[in-house]
Amino acid sequence: IDVNECTSENPCTQTCVNTYGSFLCRCEPGYELEADGVNCSDMDECSFSEFLCQHECVNGPGSYYCICPSGYNLLDDSRSCQDINECETRNFTCTPQQTCFNIPGEYKCLDPVRCEDPYIQINENRCMCPAENAGCRDQPFTILYRVMDMVSGRSVPSDIFQMQATTRYPGAYYIFQIKSGNEGREFYMR
Repeated sequence: IDVNECTSENPCTQTCVNTYGSFLCRCEPGYELEADGVNCSDMDECSFSEFLCQHECVNGPGSYYCICPSGYNLLDDSRSCQDINECETRNFTCTPQQTCFNIPGEYKCLDPVRCEDPYIQINENRCMCPAENAGCRDQPFTILYRVMDMVSGRSVPSDIFQMQATTRYPGAYYIFQIKSGNEGREFYMR
């Protein structure tokens, strides 16, 4: 008569399966059977693949979980991270005069545009140099300020924005140049 080792002594640390004349040990999901055939040890799922989690994988007993960096929420798939738009959720510390600008993982408070003399402010992002002002002779007619979010990971080279000269003012000439912010030579014009 077969002795059921699983009920009499249960040598396994997790699941015991009786067989004719012997027994087998099985492990729960997330564990693997050790070489002794009796004990189970935790599997480090995070070491199997770097693609289990979008940001960081944390191994736990019999399982794993994903975490996101500050400024991101874990999505329902329990592995992907999504940026928190602090400007939409009103979770920011900008003054009423400043504009909240969402960037991946955080936000920035942008001060309002201030036009420098001889320019006058036309609206919240445009400055104009009046033609009748002698100090405007060799200056651009208008300066337009735009804030753009450039997400890392996009393929390059890539067009960021486009400007177009107009024929509205006969005899006018146009010079397009990057005035500042290109010290690392990441940007170019064409």
